[in-house]
Amino acid sequence: MTQVGGRWRVSRPWPAQLRPIVHSYAGYWEAAASPYRVRLVPTGRAVVVISLGEPFAQIRRRLGDASPNSQVTGSLVAGLEDGPRVCDHPGGQEAIRLELTPLGAYRLFALPMSELTNRVVELRDVLGPEAAMLVEQLAATSDWGARFDLLDRALAARLEHGPRPAPEVSHAWRLLCRAGGAIPVGRIAAEVGWSQGYLVRRFTEQVGLTPKMSARVLRFHRAMSLLTGERAHLTEVAAACGFYDQAHLNREFRALAETTPGQLAAARVAEGALALSGAGPPSS
Repeated sequence: MTQVGGRWRVSRPWPAQLRPIVHSYAGYWEAAASPYRVRLVPTGRAVVVISLGEPFAQIRRRLGDASPNSQVTGSLVAGLEDGPRVCDHPGGQEAIRLELTPLGAYRLFALPMSELTNRVVELRDVLGPEAAMLVEQLAATSDWGARFDLLDRALAARLEHGPRPAPEVSHAWRLLCRAGGAIPVGRIAAEVGWSQGYLVRRFTEQVGLTPKMSARVLRFHRAMSLLTGERAHLTEVAAACGFYDQAHLNREFRALAETTPGQLAAARVAEGALALSGAGPPSS
């Protein structure tokens, strides 16, 4: 159990069955209710937030966005993104947050990940009517260990019946991750034995982003991780992550996160969230 800003975070090792598909797994609650706004930047992961307290007031792709994704949202699923989204919360948050690999989410959600790209939808729209029952059970249970037990069983049951990603798509995703996005799509296609066009279609369906955009997001995420470390230098980060130069690095940060590398390095960043106002990073 740790404190993150004005919020408490509790986690535990997740079961072996879930380890290949889960990046992070934690519960959050606020010691004191404080409104906040954050910008969430692309991470190459899908997110599930099970809201046990106050829901988000707004979730939108841009500060001026008035799309349907701006409605009050309770428990939610967020697909992979190729740009930032802004979240407003009124305070009083209590939630469980999961970060999933895109292919793990494909198995768990049992639908094409391309249908969730750049979207935030209600949990029940993905998991069906049983989602409401699960949220009620979790909210009625005050012990975090018991909550995690309930959630583990529900996730394991869905995984048993979920679709298996194509081995070629799984291999393509591994290649991209190992290279931090710094690998040509043509080389990936040659290694998996598919034409480039066929790889793009199948990969996009099961991951949610094209291989090229996935590479950009993974490269950006690696650069972001390096920049938030100690004694990071922009020129060194640009070279290490496969950017042509520092100008290229700057352009990608503007395109994917609407910020600069310097601003991000100076910001408070937790789980892909940059605090814009209020207390600090949320659990989504």
